[in-house]
This record gives sequence, structure tokens and C-alpha cells, in this order.
Amino acid sequence: MNTQMITAAKPLMARAQPRKPAPFLPMSRAEMDALGWDACDIVLVTGDAYVDHPSFGMAIIGRLLEAQGFRVGIISQPDWHSAEPFKALGKPRVFFGVTGGNMDSMVNRYTADRRLRSDDAYTAGGEGGKRPDRCTVVYAQRCREAFKDVPIVLGGIEASLRRIAHYDYWSDKVRRSVLADAKADLLLYGNAERAVVEVAQRLAAGEAPRALDDIRGVALFRKVPEDYTELHADDLDSADEGATRQKGETVIRLPALEQVEQDKEAYARASRVLHRESNPGNARPLVQRHGDRDLWLNPPPIPLTSEEMDAVYDLPYARAPHPSYGEAKIPAWDMIKFSVTIMRGCFGGCTFCSITEHEGRIIQNRSEGSILREIEKIRDKTPGFTGVISDIGGPTANMYRMACKDPKVEAACRRPSCVFPEICPNLNTSHDDLIRLYRKVRETKGIKKVMVASGVRYDLAVESPEYIKELVTHHVGGYLKIAPEHTERGPLDKMMKPGIGAYNKFKRMFDEAAERAGKKYYLIPYFIAAHPGTTDEDMMNLALWLKKNRYRADQVQTFLPSPMATATAMYHTGVNPLRGVRHGGSDKVEAIKGLRQRRLHKAFLRYHDPDNWPVLREALIEMGRRDLIGSQPHQLVPAHQPPGTGKAAGTRRPVRPGEKTQRFTTKGLRVMK
Repeated sequence: MNTQMITAAKPLMARAQPRKPAPFLPMSRAEMDALGWDACDIVLVTGDAYVDHPSFGMAIIGRLLEAQGFRVGIISQPDWHSAEPFKALGKPRVFFGVTGGNMDSMVNRYTADRRLRSDDAYTAGGEGGKRPDRCTVVYAQRCREAFKDVPIVLGGIEASLRRIAHYDYWSDKVRRSVLADAKADLLLYGNAERAVVEVAQRLAAGEAPRALDDIRGVALFRKVPEDYTELHADDLDSADEGATRQKGETVIRLPALEQVEQDKEAYARASRVLHRESNPGNARPLVQRHGDRDLWLNPPPIPLTSEEMDAVYDLPYARAPHPSYGEAKIPAWDMIKFSVTIMRGCFGGCTFCSITEHEGRIIQNRSEGSILREIEKIRDKTPGFTGVISDIGGPTANMYRMACKDPKVEAACRRPSCVFPEICPNLNTSHDDLIRLYRKVRETKGIKKVMVASGVRYDLAVESPEYIKELVTHHVGGYLKIAPEHTERGPLDKMMKPGIGAYNKFKRMFDEAAERAGKKYYLIPYFIAAHPGTTDEDMMNLALWLKKNRYRADQVQTFLPSPMATATAMYHTGVNPLRGVRHGGSDKVEAIKGLRQRRLHKAFLRYHDPDNWPVLREALIEMGRRDLIGSQPHQLVPAHQPPGTGKAAGTRRPVRPGEKTQRFTTKGLRVMK
């Protein structure tokens, strides 16, 4: 393997072999017979209901492989208790592709308090329980039982975010790479279109999976070639962290599975190096020891060009759920069927979010023509369309066509965010292309209203008063969701989010634009409770800010440590991987792990709910802030509990002055004794 082979980006559709597309990719032998197929080349197994639409991963990959001349079938949400359902379409000639679906299965199935969810938005009828825990692992094992000699390729966000040894919140332990647990042959991470096409073509040509070690975005088990120099990021007594640049072929050795299981600083070091080696322009291969084998990760995929993005979104999707679901509602489909994705990726780098770990920090944009064609398809082909586009955006609403001003600087950059601690001067923040797109969409025949429901990055929006005016005048329907996440600098720095001053500036500009437009619109701010680096005092100050600004949050989000996110490393290790990690030199972070304290932080966000008043009174007394208990405007909770309320806080009797109270674990607060 050589670097030139790794870095080369083959055009996505260079070897496309157009054939008559199937109305839907078949999910049964009867459908295969109707198409005249004796077998499938590739069978995709997914944890989601099959919706043939570009918002669903299995549809994109399936239609893309179909365009390459492959016969692709889909097994959706199979009964995993035996291998028989995995034989439904027969033995695939090339490979099984296995994905957990559009969400990590554990995030999908459990709440932030580890409670089992009763519903599933990606299942017909919204029914819960249609997929197992860690379904990528279970599905892959059943595929192996069904046809032991067929290659198994993992993909999707669950595989992508679990590609190395990772902390699993639900079992509260470090798990090995999902590739090892699944006993699969290959794992494709990130935006995998380019990789999956090459994998399919080369496997079909007779190459063995182990020979595909030169494809970007591929992870597999293999030995380190003798001509490679290893840079030891696993040496935690060194401040170098494997960052030294050397001539020739190099690979960075992450701390081994056994090391990150036993040493939390080693885990934080692995997380830091992985995120630093995420720029396709300069990333180097990574290797991590798992027992007696080396897990090898090639550099990330080269982002798709606009022409390639257009080709993906212009594929012949049926733009509907598979007919086998009948009239059953699929909530995720109902939510997105009138929306349009215009870009991928996010350069914000928020530590609690997994978008950048999966889609990357370089924005991949569709052309105006492709977007307008999709809107016309929605207008003409989607039942129930009334002329309202429910959303036009992506991971964020307003990063369309934003990029580094200098490609050379972009290729060399290792910053985890382009907008933190402030907006990089090399970043082009112009909203002109997006404004022009909005106007063209509004002018499309049959379009009455175009909503923006994706989250607006407000620190970018304030750079363009014209954008805010356009947004407020034409694309807001009563309220706009916005995500400042917190008001206090401590947690905001750990989140890599701007200060509350940027939000205040945006709100001022938003309100002024709404007044000029003669509209009564409102911002709905979103906040996170119990994020690493947050103290009880931080949450108290946030609650006071909410009350002062007359916000009452009906739904609040408690931090959920999703696999591979930087904030998850903080939660698990108590170490800040945004700074150097080494024995005796790491920056410590307080993590909120106890269920009681997590609920307290959530209660501060819902300070107005009488059910939360008992625990808030107890906490305020504990913190020495009795002055915030009472009925005055500056006070947070009343001194007396209304009859019949407070049950959700438990059955504790009220705390009396001078009485001992339960300790909270956050440091730095005065504790009453």
C-alpha cells in the first residue's frame, strides 16, 4: 500500500452502469422474481424501516450501488433471533452490507437516563422493539450464520461512531471496535459513498476483503507494513502525542484497547488524536491494538464534490416507504418527506455532537439546480403536499457553501472548530449563496412557503444582517429553534460553543427584523443539562437567566454521552481532550454522573415546574442560596409547595433550617453541614 493510492479520490460515478431502476429495491423473493433476478449481488441489512428516500442511508447506498450495475436487495428490521430471516433474499454474490440505521441503535432505544423508549420513529407505526441493542453487531453475526463465506461490510452511523475502542454509556464500560464484536470483514466510516462503490467493484472482481486496505474511510484488521514508521501516541509520558511529522509512510499508534480500558488518560489521548487526525487533507492512518491484532483505520474519505452530491440526490428514489408497510405511518418519514437536504457536514465542532465525527468538518454542497429539481419532485410526486417545504437545510441551516478561503490552509488545518473560540479569519462566512437559493426556491411554481427548521448557527448569522432579514421575513413560522446550550462560560468552553453574548446579539437582530416585517415571532432556545464541566452553580445561574428572560422550557435535554464524541471522553475520563493529555499534565473536567445530580440539573432547566420545587429548594439550601427561595421576582422557587404537587421529586419531607442535607458531588460549592 502506498500513500498515493490512499489519497487518490476516484470520481463517484466514473464507472456507473445505468440500468432500469427497480420501483423499490426488493425486500422479498417475489419482488426479485418480478424483476427477473435469480439472486442479489448485494443485500443491505438495516435497523430502520425501508423508506426509498435520500434522507435514509440504506436508500442512498442501495440506489448508488444499483447505478453501478449491482442488483441490490434490502432486509429491513429482521427478526434477529435466528439466521433464517437473513436468508430471505438468498445468498448475495458480492457482500452483505450491515447498518444499524439512521441512528445509533442504543441512542434510538434508550433515553439519557438509560430508560427503554416505548417508540421508534424509524419503524412502521412508531413501534418500539423492532431492533436489538447494538443491532449492527447482532445483524452481522446472523449474516455470518446464514452464509458464512459471504463478506460482511459494516457502515452507517453506528459503525462509524464505534470504529475504535469506545466508551459505551449504556454498559458503562469501554467496548472494543464494533468491527471486532461483529466479526465483520470491513468497516466503512463517514460519508461512505465513494468507499462503498470501490469496495463493491473490487469484491465483485474477485479481490479479498483484506486486500482493500488502500481505500479511504476503511477500517480492517491487518498488520502494520514493514516500511511504515510508527508514531507512538500511546506513550502517555510524552507530550508529543504522535504529532511529529516524518518523511515516508507513517502510521499513528493509538493507545491499545487494554490500555484505554484501564487508563482513563489513555482513553482521552486516543480520543484527542482521533479527532486531530480527521482532516482528509492531512490525516494519517491510525492503528490500535486489540488483543493480538491491529485495527487499522485509513484516513477519512475525500468529501464529495457538488457534482457528486447532485448525482447522489438525483438517483431514482421512489420517495416513499416500501409498499409492504401499507397505510402504517413511519414518524421519521412523516417528519422529513417535505424537507430538503442542501448540504452535509459541520465545522462547528460542538463536543457533544457526533455530526463531525461522521460527516466531517468540510461542507459538501448540492447545486441550486439539484435542490430545485428535488423541490419539484416533492411538489409533483409526494402525496399530501400543500405547497409548504417543511425545512431546507442540513446539520445546520446556514453553512451552505461556506469554506476556508485558502484550500492550502484548509488542507493543513488541525483545528477542531472553525468558529471556536472565535470565527477563524480564514473562514468565508458569506450567506449570499444561501440567500439566493432561498429566493429561487420561493419563486418555484407551486411553492407557497419555505420553512427553516434546521438549527441556525447564530454566531455565523450575525455576520450577515441580510440573512437574518431574509430568514425572519420569509422562512420563520411563529418561532425559530436556536441552541445556545448554556449561559455560563465553564460548560460553554467544554462544549466549544460561543458565549451567550452572541445569542443576545442574534436575538436583538432577530427581534428588530421581525418588528420591521410586522411579525410576532419568537426564539425557542435549547439548553443542555449535566454536560461535562457544568457545576450546580452553573445550572442555577442558567435557571435565573431563563426566569429573567421569561423562558419556560417544556422539553429539556440531558447530556447523553454518544459514542466517540469529545464530550463523551470528558464524561468517561474526567479529562479534557481539547488540551494536551499526558500523565501528570492533563486538564481535569468534572463529570455529572450520579442520577440524582443529573436530575437536579434537569430540574434547574424546568425551575417553573412545581414537581421540581422540592429538590430545587433542597439544593439551594445546600448551596447556601436560601435567598433564591421565595415569591419575589428575583427568586427561583417559592418557599411553600402547593397541595398535590411535588410527587415527581420523591417523597422526602421538607428540609428544615439547621438540618443536615444530602451532599452533591460538584466541587467548588459551599456545603452546609
